[in-house]
Amino acid sequence: MAGPSVHVIVLTPTQRSILEGLVRRTHCPQALALRARVILAAAQGLDNSRIARRLGCHRDLVRRWRERWGQAQPLWEANGSDWDESVWTQKLTELLEDRERSGAPATFTPEQLCQIVALACQKRPEECGRPVTHWTARELADEAVKRGIVSSISPRHVGRFLKDGGPAAARGAGLAQQPGPARGPRGVHPALPGGGRYVPGGPGPARAGGACHQHG
Repeated sequence: MAGPSVHVIVLTPTQRSILEGLVRRTHCPQALALRARVILAAAQGLDNSRIARRLGCHRDLVRRWRERWGQAQPLWEANGSDWDESVWTQKLTELLEDRERSGAPATFTPEQLCQIVALACQKRPEECGRPVTHWTARELADEAVKRGIVSSISPRHVGRFLKDGGPAAARGAGLAQQPGPARGPRGVHPALPGGGRYVPGGPGPARAGGACHQHG
């Protein structure tokens, strides 16, 4: 029986130049750069498994972004003949950023949400190659995508989930209670192993409910 068909990715010179520029950009979010690398690799004719091995990500992530790009190609071919490079850059970046659509919030399983909490509680940012000493919602969202926990998730969604109680909120969504980090009291800054902390939105005083066990 034939396997599922995969989208064949053919890039124009402009598209390739824009994607390569995203990969080289110093301050490009890691999730966005990874998706650009996926498309560039797919355009070389590599299958999803080989791309996943080469980039160190989950095959489902490769499949998702290959499909997303392939679905957008016919629309671009029909409407993009008059677009200049700035318009192409906007269109490609919007697709790869996976901006949330109003009225259609992303849905995640309790298992995925608990894995994100475990990442925040069990790993310090430095151990993941992050140039920060405190986890932020943006860094956690980037790392969750890099590890293949989710194909995409916004920093806003991560921050809201942790503020609402982390593992307890996930269990309320249907996951059976398992041993693990306990929810800290509301208003207490969640402490992470080794003294690291999750900082909603970046450095500053905590106002979010704790998602990790309080140490010390």
